[in-house]
Amino acid sequence: MAPNLTSALWWQTGVIYQVYPRSFMDSNADGIGDLPGITARLDYLVELGIDAVWLSPFYPSPMADFGYDVSNYTDVEPDFGTLADFDALVAAAHARGLKVIVDFVPNHSSDQHAWFIESRSSRDNPKRDWYYWRDAKPDGSPPNNWLGVFGGSAWEWDELTGQYYLHGFLKEQPDLNWRNPEVKAAMLDALRFWLERGVDGFRIDVAHRIMKDPDLRDNPPNPNNNGFKAMGEYGSLLDIHSQGHPDVHGVYQEVRALLDSFSAEHPRFSVGEIHDFDWHSWAKYYGQNNDELHMPYNFQLLFADWTPQAFQQIIESLEAAIPNGAWPNYVLGNHDEHRLASRRGKAARAATLILLTLRGTPTIYYGDELGMSDVEIPPELEQDPWGKRVQGIGVGRDPERTPMQWDASPNAGFSAVGVQTWLPIAPDYAQVNVEAERHDPQSMLAFTQRLLALRRATPALQLGDYQTVQQDNTACLVYAREYNGQRWLVTVNFSDAPQTVRLEGLEGEIKLTTGLDRDGAVDLSAFTLQANEGWIVQLG
Repeated sequence: MAPNLTSALWWQTGVIYQVYPRSFMDSNADGIGDLPGITARLDYLVELGIDAVWLSPFYPSPMADFGYDVSNYTDVEPDFGTLADFDALVAAAHARGLKVIVDFVPNHSSDQHAWFIESRSSRDNPKRDWYYWRDAKPDGSPPNNWLGVFGGSAWEWDELTGQYYLHGFLKEQPDLNWRNPEVKAAMLDALRFWLERGVDGFRIDVAHRIMKDPDLRDNPPNPNNNGFKAMGEYGSLLDIHSQGHPDVHGVYQEVRALLDSFSAEHPRFSVGEIHDFDWHSWAKYYGQNNDELHMPYNFQLLFADWTPQAFQQIIESLEAAIPNGAWPNYVLGNHDEHRLASRRGKAARAATLILLTLRGTPTIYYGDELGMSDVEIPPELEQDPWGKRVQGIGVGRDPERTPMQWDASPNAGFSAVGVQTWLPIAPDYAQVNVEAERHDPQSMLAFTQRLLALRRATPALQLGDYQTVQQDNTACLVYAREYNGQRWLVTVNFSDAPQTVRLEGLEGEIKLTTGLDRDGAVDLSAFTLQANEGWIVQLG
């Protein structure tokens, strides 16, 4: 049953905004964004119309993968501040009606975590089984054929103890063994630590990878070799035994029970990064009784061809796959993928209009509301360990992680004048920034603010049913959202040329267009959308 205005939870009606802490706001002039900087900019998120902020990792870390290699799950990296700074951020966010979601990285720790240092010290250390250690094959090769997402074998030889350890990503990110009850208890304690500090939810990194095949069987060849952002040989195998073992669902039932135990005061929330593009297995992460993740992240639109047919197929497939009572979600950008404006160009507004009008919870990546683009990073300034390791095939993630553009001052208002920022500032920062776009009624920021305000004020756009509207223009997507007798229409032209759409017997009132240049009554029996244009219409 779909929620209504009285039963809907904050994460169902709200919009999530992802902040990459290194890149949002530098409060202490060291060139790196931090928690006090985020706190100082919370009013901007309220002004924008955001409901929840998701913080990418801020834990202590050697930064081999910029925070996704955690060396302490219950503290704050000094570059980002202190636990007191975190508590102040949560208090300030809650005072403004904002929810706080923190990133949780359960699949692997840093090789500098005290747990791994102990585990590596000897074969008989009590924490040896907290990670995956295995003997070499007779010929000295790794225990199986698993490959690391960041390239090469997923196994690293350790000279000290004469065994291999497993790492699904960098060798500095050894995989935790969730089959060990002590590991599971320690990780649930880490979640409890942050829940007790008032966080409203968790984004769980590579949530599907934590349970592997207990027999560590070889992965089979991939006949298509088209895995997500496959680098080198990684896409040559089907990654089926090194992730997603059915036992994972029992773990997330326990995680859900923990979250529910903290939900008496207000509902807590979980969303998992699930790179599983089979709808049936993806949907299993909701749980048979909606008792696992509140949402598995849906990345299908992020990777879709820019055609109405591709979008319609994904939307309808999700609607068919999602369990009864579960809630969908969509995302068009994040810290691992090229920016929306760089991927969609002139169609970025149309894509944003779709993101914020589909049924489900949307997530916006910081700066996409401004039209921030990828920044070309010279080799000598490259930071991403992944990009450095596989130079030449264009998979580094630095271009989409550059500092937030606040104003036209040097360093774009992100950091003090004269400071060397951790990544270069975009060359267009003097035009594409919050302050400039605040004063431009036609800007991407103005469009996003008006779209968010309309969504918040319109129950049909937050909670209404979804229905594809059939029409004969193959360059356009048209769909309806209906709630409590009110019906709204969204129509988007995916092409670079004007398109005429015919919807016999319908009329309504235009409430918002991507160009911010049309409103009022409209006869929908025949109307023309300009290139890359989208409308939101309240039907009469």
